[in-house]
Amino acid sequence: MVTTLCSVALLLVVVALLSATGDGVAALDAQAAYLSRLKQELAGPAMARWDFSSATPVDYCRFQGVVCGGSNVTGIDLTSWRLTGRLPPGICAALPALRDLLLAYNEIRGGFPAGLLNCSSLETLNLSFASVSGALPDLSPMRALRALDLSDNLFSGAFPATSIANMTSLEVINFNENPGFDVWRPPEALTRLRRLRVLILSTTSMRGGVPAWLGNMTSLTFLELSGNSLTGRIPASLGRLANLEFLELYYNDLEGAIPDELGNLTRLADVDLSENHLDGAIPDSLCALPRLRVLQLYTNFLAGPIPAVLGNSTQLEILSVYKNQLTGELPADLGRYSDFNVLEVSENQLTGPLPPYACANGKLQYILVLSNLLTGTIPAAYADCLPLLRFRVSSNHLEGDVPPGIFALPHASIVDLSYNHFTGSVPPSIAGAKNLTSLFASANRLSGMLPPEIADVWGLVKIDLSNNLIAGPIPAAMGRLVRLNQLSLQGNRLNGPIPETLADLRSLNVLNLSENALSGQIPEALCALLPNSLDFAGNNLSGPVPPAMIKEGLLESVAGNPGLCVAFRLNLSDTALPLCQKGGEKRGFAGSSWIVGVCCVVCVVAMLALARRWVTRRRELKDGEQDGTSSPGSRGGGLSSYDVTSFHKLNFDQHEIVEALIDKNIVGHGGSGTVYKIELSSGELVAVKKLWVSSSKTKQQRQKQHQHRGHGHGHGYGHGRGYGGGEEDDSRELRTEVETLGSIRHKNIVKLYCCYSGADCNLLVYEYMPNGNLWDALHGGAGGGWGGFGFLDWPTRRRVAIGVAQGLAYLHHDLLFTIVQMLAESGPPPGSRSAKDYPGQKPKPAEAK
Repeated sequence: MVTTLCSVALLLVVVALLSATGDGVAALDAQAAYLSRLKQELAGPAMARWDFSSATPVDYCRFQGVVCGGSNVTGIDLTSWRLTGRLPPGICAALPALRDLLLAYNEIRGGFPAGLLNCSSLETLNLSFASVSGALPDLSPMRALRALDLSDNLFSGAFPATSIANMTSLEVINFNENPGFDVWRPPEALTRLRRLRVLILSTTSMRGGVPAWLGNMTSLTFLELSGNSLTGRIPASLGRLANLEFLELYYNDLEGAIPDELGNLTRLADVDLSENHLDGAIPDSLCALPRLRVLQLYTNFLAGPIPAVLGNSTQLEILSVYKNQLTGELPADLGRYSDFNVLEVSENQLTGPLPPYACANGKLQYILVLSNLLTGTIPAAYADCLPLLRFRVSSNHLEGDVPPGIFALPHASIVDLSYNHFTGSVPPSIAGAKNLTSLFASANRLSGMLPPEIADVWGLVKIDLSNNLIAGPIPAAMGRLVRLNQLSLQGNRLNGPIPETLADLRSLNVLNLSENALSGQIPEALCALLPNSLDFAGNNLSGPVPPAMIKEGLLESVAGNPGLCVAFRLNLSDTALPLCQKGGEKRGFAGSSWIVGVCCVVCVVAMLALARRWVTRRRELKDGEQDGTSSPGSRGGGLSSYDVTSFHKLNFDQHEIVEALIDKNIVGHGGSGTVYKIELSSGELVAVKKLWVSSSKTKQQRQKQHQHRGHGHGHGYGHGRGYGGGEEDDSRELRTEVETLGSIRHKNIVKLYCCYSGADCNLLVYEYMPNGNLWDALHGGAGGGWGGFGFLDWPTRRRVAIGVAQGLAYLHHDLLFTIVQMLAESGPPPGSRSAKDYPGQKPKPAEAK
């Protein structure tokens, strides 16, 4: 009997164990089955990490993204797996221990998963950035939920404020960027959420003002209501949120002053009240907060100074107050005691210097102080601030040399120095700016030359160095900047030819080289950049305009280049540029290989306009001497005071010229004066012609002699004019002719640098031409011919002839006024004793004195 009872008891135990084991196996199989269905419904390559192919029981607790407590699934984290599909129903029944479900950055279809409402153990739900759409159900059944993040989705319909107010376990609510909700106003019932620490309701179609009752939610550490068009004032009651660390009210329509009570929030670290209509001053109490790390108040109507107490902050990293009406100086110690990272104060009325300690701790990445009234220089320490990503100080009154290191900041993408009074130059060290994409320094006083090393900054997209004093050639190496979109160099003193390598800049949309001193021809290869903006106006360019530019109607972009011509005209009424002469499109004769004699002969042609006057004077002076008269300026004339008319930038003054007018510098005497060869202190040679001013008696004799000679055609310089109009008329005629010659800009016409006009004489200062006249070069003149070169061969003579023709064409057709010369000679004009009236003529030994 006892044996029978024991056997029955043992059987019951075995049955119970088998029953319990069966239930456990069934539970485990249900979790595996749901995860398998989840893999099928949420498709994506990342789901290959879950392997259900094994014949043995699947250990899903080892799956990536699955968290287990014991043998039960307690968490699923598939954040950023880029899955697409629906959440299978029955999740709460299959995974009864599930506490955390994180599906952010996937694409969940079918609206909010209704099955989640039955998950009584669920504490964290994150469906942010999941493209969930449609209306939200009543969420209050999820009473255990502590963190609800439904931000950045496509919800519509009513905002579930009432149901949320019943979820009293909530600590985090985030509905950021859900603009599809109907317009709503937050109910005061939300104050029942006593545990709530984070409340983010930005861009949720909330309207009205910032509720004053929010000051009662003292557990809040993070409050963000931005992007909701909220109106009214910021309630002072927010000053009661003693635990608040983040206050974000930007992108609203708030007005009035910033309440001083915010200075009571001693834990406050991040304040953003930007993009509102706030006015008044920035409270000192706010800036004195001990933990303040970020202060963003940009785009308001705030006035007054930036509180100096910010300079004492040990925590401040970001100060962004641009586009206000702030005045006064920046705090001198700003950034001195903290890891300062961003200084953004543009578009205010700030004065004074840049804060010298902004990069004292080597963390500064952004200096943005555009459009203020700042003065002084760039602190030298800024050039050593290697973390800088953007340096923008344009539109201020800053001055002094730019520290070279500013151009070489290794991590900066933008350096903007425009519209200041900076001096200095772009240094070769710019090659170290490996991340620079935009260099803006227009409207300053930068000088020097563009370094070829700028081409090593291969990532450059925009260069604007316009309206400076930069001289020298454009580096041909700039053709390597293949990413360049804008090259603006207008309004400088650049010279030399336009590099053909610029045609390699196929990304270029803007090429502006106007208002410089560039010479040579427009490279036809640049037409490959059309129809983008090209501007070469106001230079010394010559030769034919490329046909493609004519066809594009771009003649205005080459205006102000007297040496240019066109091979054809699209519009016969458009005569801004002359038609090219025969051979005018031939290239290769304008280079530096031209024999200098071409310049000499064209120089003679240019001087013919004055020769009539000078030759006439010589004859009158001879007649005057025979009659016992003498020039009043003879040797001892007053040389102490002159009026200066300059036509080029001068690197000498009248004193240097006058002191060199001594006998040993005379290279010849002509009919109208004396020619001197003068070496300046700079080493440059100039030719100075001293023209004596005649007395009234001499003028009367000269007028009489001129009447006997007829109209002066015997020498080819007259226009039928007499010289008897008195000294005033005489001076006016000379001045007119000098101004005419001074306005000529041609590479093969001798430069008239300036004219010094005195009571007794006039001094004409020319470019010195050292190789004599073309007559000697052609005929083998005395003294060893032309500079010892002997006779010219026929190919050279042909080039000379073409050069002369081009020079004459320029004088006749390419100027706004007309220069008429009656006779062109390769040597001195007929009737003159020698070539010594002309600057640069090499004197013969017998006439050297």
